[in-house]
Amino acid sequence: MAKKPKIKHKKPTFLHRFRTNFFTGVVIVAPVMLTFYLIWWAINLVDKMIVPWVPALYNPSTYLGVDIPGFGVIVFLLFTATIGALTKGLFGRQLLKFSESIVERMPVVRSIYNALKQIAETVLSQSSNSFQNACLIQYPRKGVWAVAFVSTGTKGEVLNKIDHGEMLSIFLPTTPNPTSGFLLFVPREDVILLDMSVEEAAKLIISAGLVTPPTAAEIAAGKKPGPPK
Repeated sequence: MAKKPKIKHKKPTFLHRFRTNFFTGVVIVAPVMLTFYLIWWAINLVDKMIVPWVPALYNPSTYLGVDIPGFGVIVFLLFTATIGALTKGLFGRQLLKFSESIVERMPVVRSIYNALKQIAETVLSQSSNSFQNACLIQYPRKGVWAVAFVSTGTKGEVLNKIDHGEMLSIFLPTTPNPTSGFLLFVPREDVILLDMSVEEAAKLIISAGLVTPPTAAEIAAGKKPGPPK
């Protein structure tokens, strides 16, 4: 019986190994570097906004001769916590009510303030949940599916005007920036709820589909989420 010839595998060249190692390193290093960069950028942004308002007497750079990174962040946190503590008391509540009464007399400022206040209360309120579920909806046309988030059940005038039974308020984020998107009011029967968590859906959107959460069966088998093969 004739022996089968052995297949010789080509030894990878130095350039091929370097390229493979480089892209492997990028996958590991890029998220870490980007995270530190965004944190550093946010700290510098707050410092530039807050530090100029701090009197020189209380600014450490006056005595050290160099700016202290993060000093503005510390001042902002202390100032915000102090304001929060003051508004819990009777005097603070009356002062806040007086300030808001002044703002209410300013036509343009009033609209901006009320909108920002409502958004802040919705996002930061400890009693309210953010998104309830991740879901699938057909957008921008039938047959094309998009991952979105269920904000809440549609209520009020919007529901009454549509008169289509049960509706859901859906936030459809954009890729790769999920902080912007569209508010859609979709009939309940046209929404498919997903088993994946909101965080997993956000990763899927941010990565443009490269990071796919495992299914329930894959989780039971011990598979971790990752890029598709």
